[in-house]
Amino acid sequence: MPIRQLSETMINQIAAGEVIERPASVVKELVENALDAGAARVEIVTAGGGLNLIRVTDDGSGIPEKELALAIARHCTSKLADNIHDIRSLGFRGEALPSIGSVARLSIRSRTANGDSAAEIGIEGGRVSAVKPAAANRGTTVEVRDLFFATPARLKFMRGERAESSATSDVIKRIAIAFPAVRFTLAGSDRSTLELPATDDSPEGRLRRVAQVMGADFPANAIAIDAVRDGVHLAGHVSIPSFSRANALQQYAYVNGRPVRDKLIAGAIRGAFADVLPRDRHAVTVLFLTLDPAIVDVNVHPAKADVRFRDPGLVRGLIVGAIREALANAGIRAATSGAAGMMAAFRPGAASYAHSGPANGHRSYEAAYRASGSAGFDPARSPQRPLDMGFENTEPGNGGFGENDQAAFDAGPLHSADARAGQTETAETLLGTVLGAARAQVHENYIVAQTRDSLVIVDQHAAHERLVYEALKNALHSRAVPSQMLLLPEIVDLPEEDAERLAMHSETLARFGLAVERFGPGAVAVRETPSMLGETNVQQLVRDLADEIADNDTVDTLKERLDRIAATMACHGSVRSGRLLKPEEMNALLRQMEATPGSGTCNHGRPTYIELKLADIERLFGRR
Repeated sequence: MPIRQLSETMINQIAAGEVIERPASVVKELVENALDAGAARVEIVTAGGGLNLIRVTDDGSGIPEKELALAIARHCTSKLADNIHDIRSLGFRGEALPSIGSVARLSIRSRTANGDSAAEIGIEGGRVSAVKPAAANRGTTVEVRDLFFATPARLKFMRGERAESSATSDVIKRIAIAFPAVRFTLAGSDRSTLELPATDDSPEGRLRRVAQVMGADFPANAIAIDAVRDGVHLAGHVSIPSFSRANALQQYAYVNGRPVRDKLIAGAIRGAFADVLPRDRHAVTVLFLTLDPAIVDVNVHPAKADVRFRDPGLVRGLIVGAIREALANAGIRAATSGAAGMMAAFRPGAASYAHSGPANGHRSYEAAYRASGSAGFDPARSPQRPLDMGFENTEPGNGGFGENDQAAFDAGPLHSADARAGQTETAETLLGTVLGAARAQVHENYIVAQTRDSLVIVDQHAAHERLVYEALKNALHSRAVPSQMLLLPEIVDLPEEDAERLAMHSETLARFGLAVERFGPGAVAVRETPSMLGETNVQQLVRDLADEIADNDTVDTLKERLDRIAATMACHGSVRSGRLLKPEEMNALLRQMEATPGSGTCNHGRPTYIELKLADIERLFGRR
């Protein structure tokens, strides 16, 4: 077959295969055009999941009548000057409108602020109609009907109306978070109306918009992020570890105001929460990266959802470091969803979890303690007491146990409510702490504590597991990891560039107990491995490290393996469920939780405590 020039319609249909994947892609492109035009109000109407109708109306600057024909021509745009490296708008390729018009029936009606009337142009399956007068307010209305009628094969790959409508809603929500000063409305016969009122561009306004999209629970369970490194600014909010989701759909990321789905950012978020969330749980995040457009490439794919950074290691390090620092500085916090679940369980008609036997099988702490005899938990002889968690500094105010805690430890058991009422000022002081004063241990696993305005229930095993893990991890990373020398060096064949990357990171790897050195142009020799790993697949470990360094310029794979071993050791070395604790031991555990970052969740991501406010308890009894 001879070489020939493709028709303009064929070229646009090929482009549409990349730009227009589904109705949500059309909505994204049209809404971005409206925002680039300075719209303060954007209204979207759909029918048939967007396959039958998509109508986007805005109050932006509009398109002059003489430019309407250019607007639907390929590679015509008003958003890009001569510098492709200085992109400050959402759209810039000039492909969306002609691509849509090549596979659907498209009409554009627009009026500028200074125009006496509006004008309209249409395109149907690539055939352009003449510009004609129309009636319209200032702004632009773009209407798309019968999407993919010109490419019937594409219709076979569309999902149901509900799935397509859900994808469109997600697109609008992602865009709306980045533009809080714009009012968005999404309506149609196939959906319930989604309305997002305008707020403002202040941090408070952005958080209100985030609450509109992600629910009112998020601000109460979020931590603010604000960090700068080498000209890259990171801002936004992340959820506390105990407020997580089963998927990553509520992780929103923006680069210079552009919604993106970037694997580097997603991997950095996962790495930042690796110590506090299990692998099947995901944090809820809204992160805004602001940087010089010249050091980020948004022209990776026509859909513009992927980006490439000139220095990916800098961006990843900024995200991981900022989130971990924010989590450490946030102190210990319980998710409000835990209290809501407890409230629901207490309401009349909730499922009963009572045990059989006299008085539901409950027995008082005093009776249980006396009945346990020598089998009870004795801090003087047990290797699992809360004081033996590797925190050597026991001076007050330095993360160890203070004078008040030691006084409580020396005071002896509290046997009754009358004894608690006669406590000295120390007990009253404990009520003012985050987790309060221990009052009882129920079912030999849960510590019930009281603060001045709430009731706190602590899972003793989960809490102590986190404390032991943090102690092990701090000890692990404060000095070089012990290593074991291999009888014969392990030679790993690699591409030359991977071997070079490993050699460049050899000092960091040695600190984690892995001794690596070059062995010719395309291989490395491994002479020592971390003792904690025991028998390990050296070949696979080194190749995994080489892949990670190539992707992210880090050696976190080895660090994460060591941390997982420390987590396992912590799980087996912590206070077990069913072990009776004295009140002074319980108070000591609570104080150490307050002084340890991340102690709101255990190593597996489960919450270590739940807080129920006094106001909630009063509502349960009809006092409010």
